[in-house]
Amino acid sequence: MLETLPLFAHTQLTEVTLWGLIIASFFTSAFTAAFGIGGGVTLLAILGMVIPVTTLIPVHGTVQMGSNAGRAWHLRNHIHWRLIGLIALGAIVGTLLGSQIVVALPDALLKTILALFVLAITWLPTPRRVKSGDRTVGVGAFIASLAGMFVGATGPLLAALISGRIDNRQGVVATHAAAMTLSHALKIIAFGFIGFAYTNWLGLIGAMILSGYLGTRTGSKLLHVMDEVLFRKIFRVIITALALLMLLGAARSVL
Repeated sequence: MLETLPLFAHTQLTEVTLWGLIIASFFTSAFTAAFGIGGGVTLLAILGMVIPVTTLIPVHGTVQMGSNAGRAWHLRNHIHWRLIGLIALGAIVGTLLGSQIVVALPDALLKTILALFVLAITWLPTPRRVKSGDRTVGVGAFIASLAGMFVGATGPLLAALISGRIDNRQGVVATHAAAMTLSHALKIIAFGFIGFAYTNWLGLIGAMILSGYLGTRTGSKLLHVMDEVLFRKIFRVIITALALLMLLGAARSVL
């Protein structure tokens, strides 16, 4: 029984919820491995159903950092380090500002913001490339890191900025993975300083990172047998339902 083990007991989550999150990490990682996008946002929406935003953002960030760090390491020779330096400057300022705001906002408002973000990222077109100079990259990183303290999955914005500066696919993937690793690391540190007790969640985080790794390894074989168009339609319906349920939960908490 996971809920009785020392590394899991402090989460105060039920056995079903713990296993549900571990399994969700596997399948969302498999989805990302097979189709390239969507897994992080889906996992964010699932976490939002069962834990407060001030907990789910650092937990989600730690799990996602593990995934991005592995990808960045394997492609480290293709990372554009000057671009990472520009992103770091904006990310540090954005994270510092966001950490001061997030602790002052009620969970119902944070979940409303998160749910609306999930709906937007699911249904609105995402820019594939943003032609940008150094200043635009820095400002974009600031906005992404500031927003990341509230909504977690801001990878599409950084991806658009990076793809506008790098021409080859390997460079884009490697630099984006490094940028997201940095972004999540800053977020983890910030939440640690404002009092998040990571030790209470180490068991779940470790289990989700492991299951996510297994999902990445098996994702292509698992999901390529499905029709991609049909799968994406189902994905949109499911994640929209999760976001709407999150909005309903936020509304109930203030009534």
